[in-house]
Amino acid sequence: MEADLNEYLNGKFNIEPKDIRTYSPLTLAYIGDAIFDVVIRSILVNKGNTPVNKLHQRASQIVKAPTQAAMILALMDELTDEEHDWYRRGRNSKPHTKAKNASTMDYLEATGFEAVMGYLYLTGDMDRICELVTHGVDLVGLDILS
Repeated sequence: MEADLNEYLNGKFNIEPKDIRTYSPLTLAYIGDAIFDVVIRSILVNKGNTPVNKLHQRASQIVKAPTQAAMILALMDELTDEEHDWYRRGRNSKPHTKAKNASTMDYLEATGFEAVMGYLYLTGDMDRICELVTHGVDLVGLDILS
């Protein structure tokens, strides 16, 4: 049985689902950033008890903009047309914040990556999120899945 967290939460809080096309790419990036963080933290935590400061350091290295940018660029040939469209829209959006520890280009690429994650989450496709994360961390050489 596939779990759809967004659908579950909508049901619990009596929220009517919205048409994904009504969301801005920055809104998708906002939720996509959180979902990517939860996925990475879940992988790290579920590998066994580890001091929290080590968990935080490891997660921070993965969820930062330069790593997300590297992942999406490595995955580009594997994106569906619709995922590529959401990536492009996210990357080309005009964020109202500046990158703290990343180049502007990495920040924009990461925003595109997060928009794809948000799109997949809101459409209930956690399997695809996991597929992209699994392949992405492998392609950029992150050793978190072994």
